[in-house]
This record gives sequence, structure tokens and C-alpha cells, in this order.
Amino acid sequence: METFDGLIAVVTGGGTGMGRELVRQLSAEGCHVAMCDVSAENMEESRAIAIAGAPSGTRVTTFVADVAERAQLDSFASAVRDGHATDHIDLLFNNAGVGGGGSFVLDDSAEWERTFAITWGGVYGSTRAFFPLLHASAAGRVVNTSSVNGFWASLGPAIPNSAYSAAKFAVRGFSESLITDFALNAPHLHVSVVMPGHIGTSIVLNSGLAHGRNPKEMTAEQLLEVRERTAKMGLDLSGASDEDLRQGMQAQGEAFRDSAPMSAAEAATVILTGVRNGDWRILVGDDAVLLDEMVRATPAEAYTPEFMQRVRAGGAFGFTGQ
Repeated sequence: METFDGLIAVVTGGGTGMGRELVRQLSAEGCHVAMCDVSAENMEESRAIAIAGAPSGTRVTTFVADVAERAQLDSFASAVRDGHATDHIDLLFNNAGVGGGGSFVLDDSAEWERTFAITWGGVYGSTRAFFPLLHASAAGRVVNTSSVNGFWASLGPAIPNSAYSAAKFAVRGFSESLITDFALNAPHLHVSVVMPGHIGTSIVLNSGLAHGRNPKEMTAEQLLEVRERTAKMGLDLSGASDEDLRQGMQAQGEAFRDSAPMSAAEAATVILTGVRNGDWRILVGDDAVLLDEMVRATPAEAYTPEFMQRVRAGGAFGFTGQ
């Protein structure tokens, strides 16, 4: 796939972050793009940015859909078929995902299941919904966004990350299983699994919104839970007011986006380069490469405090090697 010019791509989660950058960079090459997201406002901004940098005649369309809802994905697929006047698509980027449900023990089951439904269910449901259009292409590719948490189910020994990690492991396993399935039953189709490290996106803030925890609007009860969780991590927040906590959590989400070692634009470029090259496995970021090597080298130690110390010493996730 040397060029994306004239192809038709679908991108889920196109309103912000890597999704927006995939839309922008694909359309800049003359690829027609259909995106979905839960935010019409964010998508319109993505569309305006994309159209401004795209060749004349490039189509960029939007559709409001919650990827956790199969019926909405089916409607999105119908809208792509009609809006792009096409009987096929060439590329399917299953990019949408949220965090949450960190603790299986402590978190509400609804939050755990919502996280899993979006982050894994959205990948499966989108692939099912668009498979007839993808199968009708001359040569198509599914590009599924997993994570370093698809091979390392941790954010460190003091932070449980169960729902997101379980979902990303599922995305990775599904993607790898399609390699053989496509080779035997649809040899004109291919798959790539993307495993980013820390990328500068709004996933922390967006995940809070998805679970009704906008930092600016969190209730006293929700903040009490935050205090209890952080106390278990050895952090005493008793001297901070509720408003201090709200502002701190907002700042933390913004810092994750703005101070990451790799930008969303850089990540999208790596992903699209991997797609051009036909890579089935795309590691995104130096921290992803480092973690992949470390987990493979010492899997029995992957969830120990000592392993995390070596991760920090290696400079992953923006650490300075100290």
C-alpha cells in the first residue's frame, strides 16, 4: 500500500488525539475518510482541519456513534456506504478507546464493563459492522489500536489497570488471530495491531468524561474515593481541599496530553508508515519498544517493583533515566 490516494478509510474515535491525526494525515494524501466519535463538536473540528489540508475533492465525513453499541456501528456502516457512494472500504482504523475500571476488586462493575465494551467491544463490533465493505475491497486492511497494556497489564505495582488491560489484550489477541483467518479465508485482507506507549492525547480526560467523572464537576463522594485510593498508594491528600483535588486531576490529564514523549501527530505518522510497509505489528514510541523488550526478556518479573524501577531507569514514559 504505497499510497493512500483515492482509497476509502474509516476511523473510529476521530474527534481527538491519534484518531484526529489519522484523519488529517490520511486526507492530506487524498484518502477519503469517514470518522465516528461520540462528540459531534470534536469531529467537526477534526473535519475542518482535515479538509483544510486535503486535495480538492477529498471527502471527509462524520457520524456520531458510541462504538460500544453495535446498532450504532451498523448505522455508521450504512452511512458510509451511502455518504461515500461506495460498495467497499479499503482501511478500517479501530482507534476508539477509554480507560477506567482500574480495579476489579474496588471499582463498580458498570464502569469496568463500560470500559471493556468500548475498548474491546468497539473493535469487535466495528470490524463486524464494516466487514462486508472491507471484504468487497480489492485489498483491505484492519488496523486495531491495542497498547503496551496489551502485552503488559500494568501502570506500575501501585496502580491496578484491569479493565483497560484486559480489553487491550483482547484487541491484540483478536488481531493476531485474524492473520491466519484472513490468510486462509480472505487472502486479500490483512491486519495490523498498533501498540502505543505514552502518546500525547486526551484519553485521561476523555475517560473521565465517559464515566461521569469530569474533574471540574466531581462530587464530594467521588473525591472521597480518590482520597482513599491515593492513600493506599502512600499519598496523603488530607491537606488538599476538594477544589484543589479537582484542579489537580484536571492538570494531571492535561499534563498527560501535553508533556508526553511522543505527540499524537508523530504517533499517527508511525502507524501509517507501518501500514504502508505491511507490518502486522506496529510499536509506537521508544517506551513501547523498551517495554516490549523488557517483558519478553524477564516475563516472570514484569509485575514487580524492581521491574518498574528498570522501566523508569530506561527512560520510558518520559522518565529521565533516574
